[in-house]
Amino acid sequence: MKDNYMAGSAKNRKTIMALRVIGAVIVTLVMFFPVYWLLISALKTQSEMRMAVPTFWPETFAWQNFAEAFRVIPYARFFGNTLLMAVGTIILQLNVALMAAYAFAKGKFWGRDALFLLVLAALIVPEQVIFVPVYVMMSKLDWLNTFWALIVPHGASAYAIFLLRQAFKSINNDVLEAARVDGAGRFSILYKLLFPMAMPTIVTMGVLIFISSWNSYFWPLIMTNNNDMRVLTVGIAMLRDSIAGNEAMFFNVIMASSVMAIIPIVLVFTVMQKHIVAAMANSTFK
Repeated sequence: MKDNYMAGSAKNRKTIMALRVIGAVIVTLVMFFPVYWLLISALKTQSEMRMAVPTFWPETFAWQNFAEAFRVIPYARFFGNTLLMAVGTIILQLNVALMAAYAFAKGKFWGRDALFLLVLAALIVPEQVIFVPVYVMMSKLDWLNTFWALIVPHGASAYAIFLLRQAFKSINNDVLEAARVDGAGRFSILYKLLFPMAMPTIVTMGVLIFISSWNSYFWPLIMTNNNDMRVLTVGIAMLRDSIAGNEAMFFNVIMASSVMAIIPIVLVFTVMQKHIVAAMANSTFK
């Protein structure tokens, strides 16, 4: 009787495991399908894009679609602008977050916790709510159509401050006291001691900032109206608008532009995904 019960339990576990695997495969296929469709559409010819019944594999690989994207819009210029905006935002935002997180994690001053809650409250304020006053401010500073307008308004991130504060709080205060006894100042402790110890979280924040900046569309759209300062997301939208009414003919070029735009994000995320998962887990359970 007991053997029959154990055999039945083992069979149920195998069935549940098989259902989980099947479910995971289905979810993966559903999530990956838009990416797959993007890739094959980027390689289709114009005539194949106009077919009434879509094909799931290119009849002829049209690699020239990628070169066509460079011909229709100043793709290299947009790519460079996007890269500069992303790198500048990473440098500024990480430095601001490092100093703020250090103060909130290890500093002792009146109203520290209340001020930190106020910073966290900024997480619920959408960017679209504050863009008018910020736009006016950028206009008065004569920063429109400059990298200052693309980078400075994103110089502080409540999420980055929160994540780095969690990392700093896990570091023993005795280490800091020992550094102070040796004569280290606040900036020395921050950049020479805490910075290396919180490197996984800092790398993770850098990746997240890069992805956010690279995908940013709304802010670059309203802060620039000069093609020399446009970024990739806005440039691809311009490509779409320039062929409005004839999308089927050039939709493959739009897809090719989009594929090239996501390559840096995929590369960065693939290389750094272990740091991202580890930092998220550490900050969640503390």
